[in-house]
Amino acid sequence: MTKPTVLIVDDEKPSRDGLRAALEDRYDVYVAEDAGAAMALLEREPFDVLLTDFRLPKEDGMRLIGRAKSLPRPPVCILMTAYGSEELAVEAMKRGADDYIAKGRLQIEELELRIARALRNQNLEAENESLRQQLDRKFGLENMVGESAAMDEVFDLIRQAAPSRATILIQGESGTGKELVARAVHQLSPRARQPMVTVHCAGLPRELIESELFGHEKGAFTGAHERRVGRVEQAQGGTLFLDEIGEIDAGIQIKLLRFLGERTFERVGSNKTLTADVRLIAATNKNLEQLVKTGSFREDLYFRLQVVPIQLPPLRERPGDILLLARHFLREFAQENEKTINGFSPEALEALTAHPWPGNVRELRTAVEHAVVLCRGSNIALRDLPQAVRGSPGLGGGAGPGPLLAQGNLTVREAEKQLIVRALKECNNNRTLAAKRIGMSRRTLHRKLLAYRLEDV
Repeated sequence: MTKPTVLIVDDEKPSRDGLRAALEDRYDVYVAEDAGAAMALLEREPFDVLLTDFRLPKEDGMRLIGRAKSLPRPPVCILMTAYGSEELAVEAMKRGADDYIAKGRLQIEELELRIARALRNQNLEAENESLRQQLDRKFGLENMVGESAAMDEVFDLIRQAAPSRATILIQGESGTGKELVARAVHQLSPRARQPMVTVHCAGLPRELIESELFGHEKGAFTGAHERRVGRVEQAQGGTLFLDEIGEIDAGIQIKLLRFLGERTFERVGSNKTLTADVRLIAATNKNLEQLVKTGSFREDLYFRLQVVPIQLPPLRERPGDILLLARHFLREFAQENEKTINGFSPEALEALTAHPWPGNVRELRTAVEHAVVLCRGSNIALRDLPQAVRGSPGLGGGAGPGPLLAQGNLTVREAEKQLIVRALKECNNNRTLAAKRIGMSRRTLHRKLLAYRLEDV
């Protein structure tokens, strides 16, 4: 059976060698004399345990732990120090340490017990994460990432509405992921084995939308050289997704309204009435209610469409999801480009957090792909990000950043912890308000408080 790997970091050779001799029977032990050498090893291959002294040359053990915890597969981190104090222990836990040991009272038996306990906890968390990912794959949500309260609500709506036959209207700005929601609904529904047919209404000439949707007979109009089966018939038994439905004209609105009411239609150039068992999902980045008021969209069709309305929030309203999404896209594109990239530099993290993301998740995805392609090291640097992201207000002396931007030279986990601490302080420790302020659910906030040892903040 493979032994767990342990990396011991201590600038005193007798201490390093003594710990290695004590642990090497049960563990595969490596040593490093400073944080730089330790990070070189950690970035080259994953370790199960990082055991580091607090006092190190150039960079202390706490900062090393913060950097280690930002890796794709972070190790269990235990801080050792001869300068034991309750304040230092609390700070170590806040920085991501899994345990804290005072060197003056260090017993090898106790150290081995603590390492074993920390590894068990890490394995349990890994199993829980694996189970969550399996459930997400089962429920068609594996490509949707978010822990904010707004996204939790979206996920709940998807799970509740998908098994039904109800028509769904998805609204949100461009780039928020409306088609992903439609696909998740389809995959969760009893129609998952049948086709999902997509029509991008904004990309079709208005005179061709009717033919595209309902088909036409040979000779129905100039250029109709043969019969064409429309998208409605192609979606028989499955799902028809109409993207940018706010672009269709009044004539098509009437025909679509009839189809929703009776599930019947005629091909262009035919009087024969056909039926189709199709579930309709529509999406738009326009305010349909406002279009109804101006008379450019039928009110009766609007009500028919929004049996179950799903509103997708823009990325700027869920800032807590930005780093989560960035890490998700980094893994995706690093694998696609066959690169080993461990994470983002502190400057890149600050830029990602400060940028307003007018193009929403689509813009973030493109920015991370751009950075991965240009990355020349083991971490995404500020220079690797697109100019629009590097030059966001709040960086390099521009306009001030948003109210909940992480400050300083921080790792991903440290940045997230700082956001949580600041939100709690600004909300007078009201966790419900703090969760809303960050853009995550109260349940997610509670879980992160436990993970970051911030329960008493």
